[in-house]
Amino acid sequence: MDFTPTEEQEAARELAGRIFADLATHERLRAAGTGTDAELWKALCAAGLPGAVEETGLLGLVLLLEEQGRRTAQVPFAASCVYGILAVARHGTEEQRARLLPGLRDGTTVVTGALPAPGTVTAGPEGLSGAVGWVPWLRDATHVLVPDEDRALWLVRTEDAAAVEAVELTAPWAAARLVLDGAPGERLGGTEAYDDVLAAARIAFAGLQAGVCAGSLARAVEYTSVREQFGRPLSTHQAVQLRAADAHMDTEAIRVTAYEAAWRFDEGLDAAGAALTAAWWASEAGKRVVHAGQHLHGGLGADLDHPVHRHFLWGRQLDAHLGCGTELLAELGDRLAKGDPS
Repeated sequence: MDFTPTEEQEAARELAGRIFADLATHERLRAAGTGTDAELWKALCAAGLPGAVEETGLLGLVLLLEEQGRRTAQVPFAASCVYGILAVARHGTEEQRARLLPGLRDGTTVVTGALPAPGTVTAGPEGLSGAVGWVPWLRDATHVLVPDEDRALWLVRTEDAAAVEAVELTAPWAAARLVLDGAPGERLGGTEAYDDVLAAARIAFAGLQAGVCAGSLARAVEYTSVREQFGRPLSTHQAVQLRAADAHMDTEAIRVTAYEAAWRFDEGLDAAGAALTAAWWASEAGKRVVHAGQHLHGGLGADLDHPVHRHFLWGRQLDAHLGCGTELLAELGDRLAKGDPS
């Protein structure tokens, strides 16, 4: 396996890094509240970055999401790319691709996903019914990808939902509760689509967590290098060095498992087990890293307005969104017990 980015992937990552650095500043993030930064989303789409995922694959998306995570940029980039562009490109009919992909590329169509939530929505002759407790970025989405009790995927326009009720999460992800009462939906893909999209989502959000952790650690390193205690920088104290080193190793574990899973996915190999492994590392190690980042800031880490606190909130929210480590480990154990070769 080779995780070296292609020229196209590297160029996209560098462009994304510049855009996020310029627009996802602390001041702009504070002003955005819990919603999407519309100007940043427009800039990303104008640069062609969502559409580039079709060419750079899931590994390319992971690289872009790392840059988003470093800045905790408030845009539905992960959701719309994995539940929209990749899902439609891989599982949509020729007519669906022709109709939906142009809007997904230019950002006028935003898709989020109510995954994993099997069993909460039923499909019948009169449409889809049921409710999903919270869906990230739903308030800013035009469509939502919903699994029914049989794990069939349905693309539903948010305007057709019975209710989209705002919900505040740990992180400012413009989330909402989805209520369906006979809402019309169009089927996306066959019986294999659910597992494929869920694996892609786990890998993508693990990549986002790698960026969140890298950003948290970078802030901690910068702070401890200039903050002095007992006449010397905090970074020269062995306890601080060991805590930062552990956080660095955890961050690298999240990154490399996300890269491996994305590579397997792009190569057409069975990536379900690798996706669970990446998600587990992102959940368990991610919590440790963002806690360490906040702790290494000392008293400033308790300041709710400090930038490092945003990384802490995102890290904990990604832990919850990925399913929490014990749940992921149990699912991975079930696959191993059944002799899953991946």
